[in-house]
Amino acid sequence: MAKIIPRPQLSLLEQLYFVEVFKGMALTIKHAVRSLAKPETIPVLNYPEVQPELPAEHRSEHRLMKRADGTSRCVACYMCQTACPARCITIVAEESPDGDIEKRPATFDIDWLLCVFCGLCVEACPCDAIRMDTGKAILVEDSRDAFIANKDRLMDWSPADYPAEDIISQEAPGGLLNEQALAAMQGGMFSAGDVADVADKETC
Repeated sequence: MAKIIPRPQLSLLEQLYFVEVFKGMALTIKHAVRSLAKPETIPVLNYPEVQPELPAEHRSEHRLMKRADGTSRCVACYMCQTACPARCITIVAEESPDGDIEKRPATFDIDWLLCVFCGLCVEACPCDAIRMDTGKAILVEDSRDAFIANKDRLMDWSPADYPAEDIISQEAPGGLLNEQALAAMQGGMFSAGDVADVADKETC
């Protein structure tokens, strides 16, 4: 059954609309005068020198997560490529030298000109190997080819740019937990990031 929403009853002055139009113009003029008299009250940034702070949930440029030894966590399962509605991800797999991992990406390319930044690749990944939490949301290049991010570019990030609570990022080379994770990896044990990941995803 449809829900009936009653229309508000307008007064005679509101029905003429002129009063409401003047109210809107008065508010606009008020803000304009205040901005001219006190420019410091204008909520703006000195862009591009000052970049906006984006929330952690904002879907920005992609990055490939790294293991403690610096290799990619991606196992070339093609799930992100399959889930992508824009078909902007291209993966070429190769055999991994690690006996515990069957495949790894020989190439991993994302065409940011095609990408709609929906985040489905992140949701589809069973290994938490791809994320969109870099905070880089402004893409500016001088050629179309420069918008294609390859594996090296996607893995070019520093753990120092991410919070200490981000265990998997801190286990990457240069991170706070890298030594422990590397020792666990060499000893054939699960790292803290793998243990945290195993609750709802495969261990990769």
